[in-house]
Amino acid sequence: MTAIKKTTSKSSKSPAPATSVTPASAAKATAPAKAAKPAAKPIASKPVAKKKQPAPAVAAPVSVAPAAVAPVVKPVASKPIVTTLSAQIDIGFGNALYIRGEGAGLSWDKGLLMTCVAGDLWQIVLGESARPIAFKFLVNDLSWSVGEDYSVTPGSTLTLEPTF
Repeated sequence: MTAIKKTTSKSSKSPAPATSVTPASAAKATAPAKAAKPAAKPIASKPVAKKKQPAPAVAAPVSVAPAAVAPVVKPVASKPIVTTLSAQIDIGFGNALYIRGEGAGLSWDKGLLMTCVAGDLWQIVLGESARPIAFKFLVNDLSWSVGEDYSVTPGSTLTLEPTF
């Protein structure tokens, strides 16, 4: 048998186990260690004179004159006040219904053509008027409806059944 000589050394330690090195850990390993802060020195026991700090500067109040700018007022788009008149009557094929009167663009001398919206329904939309509208219906702008003049307030919707 062969004798194995065992050597022991008191000053040497066994090497650390091998570890794998990644690029990130290699950068950490090569980075210099932070220097430790030196211990704080004890403060001397004799009083230290404090320097007087200059008083903070106080800004003088600034007086601002009110601006001479008028507030901006946006114009409001107003909806026109329209009056809608309808006549429920069958005046026969080939005939037309007209309206004459005063106010909202009407005249007693010449009639405005109404629109036929159904077989027996005629309609007209009149513009704004500051006063009540007086009117009468005419067939083909020749034959007047019987009875008194009709009257309506501006902005109203009215359906009538005139007779001829």
